[in-house]
Amino acid sequence: MKSIFNRRDLLRTAGLAATSQIVPTMAFAAASNAKRPNILIIHVDEHRIDCLGAYGNADIKTPHIDRFAADGVRYDNSFCPFPVCTPSRYSLLCGQYVHEHRGWTNRDTLAPNIATFPRILRAAGYRTKAVGKMHFTPTYLDVGFDELMLAEQDGPGRWDDDYHHYLMRLGLVDHNDIEDQLTREYRKYAPKKYWDTCGALVSNLPEKHHSTTWIAEEAVKTLRTWGDGGGQLLMAGFIKPHHPFDPPEPWDKMYDPDKLSILPGWTGKCLDHDFKYNRGYFPNDKLTEPVLRQVMAYYYATISQIDHHVGRMIRLLKRKGIYDNTLIVFTADHGDFMGFHHMLLKGNYMYDPVVKVPLIIKWPRSRRAGTVSQQMVNNIDLAPTLCKAAGREPASSMHGRLLQNESDGHDLIFAESNGGRQVMARSREYKLILTDSRNENLFFDLREDPSELNNLYDSPSYRHQAATIETALSAWRCKDPKPRGYQDHNAPQINQPNVPSHDLSHRKAIVEYYRKKMFALQGRT
Repeated sequence: MKSIFNRRDLLRTAGLAATSQIVPTMAFAAASNAKRPNILIIHVDEHRIDCLGAYGNADIKTPHIDRFAADGVRYDNSFCPFPVCTPSRYSLLCGQYVHEHRGWTNRDTLAPNIATFPRILRAAGYRTKAVGKMHFTPTYLDVGFDELMLAEQDGPGRWDDDYHHYLMRLGLVDHNDIEDQLTREYRKYAPKKYWDTCGALVSNLPEKHHSTTWIAEEAVKTLRTWGDGGGQLLMAGFIKPHHPFDPPEPWDKMYDPDKLSILPGWTGKCLDHDFKYNRGYFPNDKLTEPVLRQVMAYYYATISQIDHHVGRMIRLLKRKGIYDNTLIVFTADHGDFMGFHHMLLKGNYMYDPVVKVPLIIKWPRSRRAGTVSQQMVNNIDLAPTLCKAAGREPASSMHGRLLQNESDGHDLIFAESNGGRQVMARSREYKLILTDSRNENLFFDLREDPSELNNLYDSPSYRHQAATIETALSAWRCKDPKPRGYQDHNAPQINQPNVPSHDLSHRKAIVEYYRKKMFALQGRT
């Protein structure tokens, strides 16, 4: 069979051809001569790409995001470079793959010498701010945002952030989230109902104190301060729809589980090689269709709750007369299996439901409104794209493509996970996944097998296609495929009054507060 890549393709995927600086189309070339756009990034967590009305899901109600998509470009082949929260976020900020920036885990640090689009925009005079979940180490790491108002979930960031201090002042505790996220301290004591429902429970918090509402309120407060001169950057990071699947009332009643359509890729039982790789945060082999339907109902509810607040943000921008000059991005750090191959969450092979993410971009002044792009794009493309949109040149270290260019995008999408021990290369037609020696390598013909069920890695009929992609994958990571992770708890943080002291003297009181609350709720002494 004829090779699907020629020599030029292989050089380009290896980063050896001159692709880091793509000449934009004429319509975008003079951005620096026009009024600088505002930039709003709405970043959600663990959002499967087909769980939006704009992507063809007939069950879910996301009218505001759908209308916003009609004003912009919907990318149908959008991928993350690493299906875990922090590594993916760092890649979005700096335009590098994870083996380059070395933020392998949710506890690692983005080195201060790495260029990010917030740093470049701040140096150009932009007012830069982020609210919600950022998942940095240290918590208020300076990646280029002047201000951070944080609501964290996993790790020690929850003891430093603004949201959990807010709950403490009110005498509240996000019981569901803590019980789901803090495994050693609280998850092992979770009640049977938590395990039986895979964490699909109504939030113990009233809606007005739920993390989604708090994050949205902070975002809206910031948007109210925006003037009509441009030059504002806001990144709003929502914790949801990440597990636990715990919408607050009345959102929990929005969907009838029995009326939902199971998403594509559901199988009646776990596949042997999947179950061997990872049994699941909730045991995947115990998942049943009724439980999956309840999980889907609450997962959809948390997305609809976010959609409601996206509508608030867009209405505010329109009332202020600055919507037209605002570049808006909606995307996620990674997806969720949500029943694919009988699995939930992430942490297994890099199948499409966890590496494909929604990406919608509303360009200023309605350019390309209402279009659908079939480009193969990666979230590393956002950093250089946003720099260019603001009239600044991307850093030479940013390896993404400019999305202003309407070319075919990437020939191959690369991703990695599990500390670099699993890597993926995906074309439009084929996907190759390589793992360590304990697990199977996988190769799929996506044209014939979109659910990635038939492993063709050892098939003689596909040997040439698999070898060609494997060569490109090796060239992509040719320097140092598994460099040691970078972690620095003393890395520079922003200088704002809400940033705790470096000595972490505040933590004892807040950890003790939540410990007492959780022990009481769990009936422990």
